[in-house]
Amino acid sequence: MSTKPCTYCNAESVYYRHYSGEYLCSRCFTRSVQRKVARTISRYSMIKHGDRVCVAVSGGKDSLSLLHILSKSARRHGNELVAITIDEGITGYRDESLKIAKEFTSMLGVEHAILSYRELFGNTLEEALKVRDEKAISMSACSICGTFRRKAIDSAAKVVGADVIATAHNLDDMLQTFIINISAGDVERIAWMYPEPVEYANGLRKVKPLLEVYEHEIAFYALINDIPFQSEQCPYMNEGMRSSIREFLNALEQRHPGIKYNMLRTILKVSKVLRDNLEFKRYRCVVCSRECSNASGVCSSCMLTMMLGDGGSSSSSNSSSNSNSSNNKVRKDNYIIDE
Repeated sequence: MSTKPCTYCNAESVYYRHYSGEYLCSRCFTRSVQRKVARTISRYSMIKHGDRVCVAVSGGKDSLSLLHILSKSARRHGNELVAITIDEGITGYRDESLKIAKEFTSMLGVEHAILSYRELFGNTLEEALKVRDEKAISMSACSICGTFRRKAIDSAAKVVGADVIATAHNLDDMLQTFIINISAGDVERIAWMYPEPVEYANGLRKVKPLLEVYEHEIAFYALINDIPFQSEQCPYMNEGMRSSIREFLNALEQRHPGIKYNMLRTILKVSKVLRDNLEFKRYRCVVCSRECSNASGVCSSCMLTMMLGDGGSSSSSNSSSNSNSSNNKVRKDNYIIDE
């Protein structure tokens, strides 16, 4: 805690922002984060007036902070919020976050829906990992979970009749993902990192309102605004390379404050050039009818389900059924968050 006065109101400061030199009290810090999110939403036309916004809520600091911020502005912009939580089926980990998510959404008066991997894919993540090990499939837990999660979120959003899916990917997530994509030589995924939303064939748009906010600032936002969140980390998080990249970037930021922002600006420039110049071909998955980029005509989640074996066809039809049961809208609005 700092003893210097707030740069803006002279109240006692509680936070020193290294990359800008600002000392901030809790009120000014909260406002600064909310305004930054509002500017991001406006700059990239993420949410339009009247949109039904589906917030992917895991029970962690990022997603609950995002829900808290958007709840401050939904009524002003004629938006409806609905939270969705995906239950991967991780014993001793997901139960706590589900409880936190249920209680927090209830406190905010936000509709909350839960969808599980078992409902969609016929097995839990733990069961899928057991099959992976038995079959010696060379995929990390994060890769498997991420593939299933993306489809699960899309399916849940359609079920609740959403126009927009808002995920809580922060600035650190963006940098880590960029490095992972570079390592994999995945140029198309880098192009899709540009934050201006694209409307998919199913009518959904996907947005990341926290993309310009540091991860540690979101944690502090949650702390000073009494937002409960699960602090325990996923037991499988160290299987992938993301943790190593996170440590490297944090060490770099500590030595060179603000370098993460510089990196983000470069990533956004690169991703925009790629998006504007690459030709993207979209296909329809022959198994679940979901839009995909795979020329084989099978989306990544259905392909993974087939690789894992048991439950392939039933889980895919399950997903298709959920996606089709939804309750079925580019002007740059100035987005404002009520303080």
